[in-house]
Amino acid sequence: MTLVSLSGFAQPKKTGKWIQTDPRFSSLISPDAQVEILVEGFTWSEGPVWNKPGDFLLFSDVPENTIYRWKEGEGLSTFLSPSGYTGILPYSLEPGSNGLIFNKDGELVACEHGDRRISKMPLQAGGKVTVADNWDGKRFNSPNDIVQASHGRYYFTDPPYGLPDRENATTREIDLFGVYMVDLDGQVKLVVSDLSRPNGLAFSPDEKWLYVAQSDPERPVIMKYPVLENGLLGDGQLFFDAKPLAEKGLAGLPDGLKVDLKGNVFATGPGGLMIVSPEGDLLGRIETGMLTANCNWGGDGSVLYITANHVVGRIQTQTKGF
Repeated sequence: MTLVSLSGFAQPKKTGKWIQTDPRFSSLISPDAQVEILVEGFTWSEGPVWNKPGDFLLFSDVPENTIYRWKEGEGLSTFLSPSGYTGILPYSLEPGSNGLIFNKDGELVACEHGDRRISKMPLQAGGKVTVADNWDGKRFNSPNDIVQASHGRYYFTDPPYGLPDRENATTREIDLFGVYMVDLDGQVKLVVSDLSRPNGLAFSPDEKWLYVAQSDPERPVIMKYPVLENGLLGDGQLFFDAKPLAEKGLAGLPDGLKVDLKGNVFATGPGGLMIVSPEGDLLGRIETGMLTANCNWGGDGSVLYITANHVVGRIQTQTKGF
């Protein structure tokens, strides 16, 4: 694997085709905006998260079991390896960390495929602590993406992508692919049980709704769930159906997603990056030209960092992230 840092070049490498389907799109993305490629050469980049105090980006390369750090003016460096699997023997095609966040205490929280857990780690002292590694005494499949509510509860998805042989793994202990909540007392609760491939997730700005992307080619959708006072979720509602885009031959499925301050959902999926209004209307797309995994806000909140297959890039928006 050869990593190439492109930031700082006189002529930045750019990609992306701007496609508007609603006039509101131009108020969020400038017509001449493109994705600037910062680094390339990864196996499968995922889980971007911005560290505001340090002004740097962290992201996972899941197959390579590594978290990388990128900072303007400094470029790329290895932040943590191994990042999600600490075993001795080979494990699976995707053993490393996936989704990353910084929690309310400034600790790095990681979804670890190979070690099948949610962990947290202070940046200064190091040393991981397990947040959750089982539900009802059964080990998770491969935690994929995670968010934390302002009150402190975590919510995460648990599809099979990090398991050897995925859904056919003999080591599976849970017979569903769920969405879970880690309550304030540390208790793990199953909050969504009827999705076939739950993946990315994000809150609405008022935290009354939790959006969950499903990476199932038979039903590539984004669902939304009302968040109840006790942290549990109410009945799910269809928020956006990406199947019409997939049926046009656009590669990719709903994956990572983030929300801006106005409630617009920026979601990776068929063709690249989709922008969907709070009402569920497709406003427009940025076709990246490659499979696109995830995104997150950085800089002053108006820059969207994107992990797409073998590259990491960014696009300047005209909005700010939640």
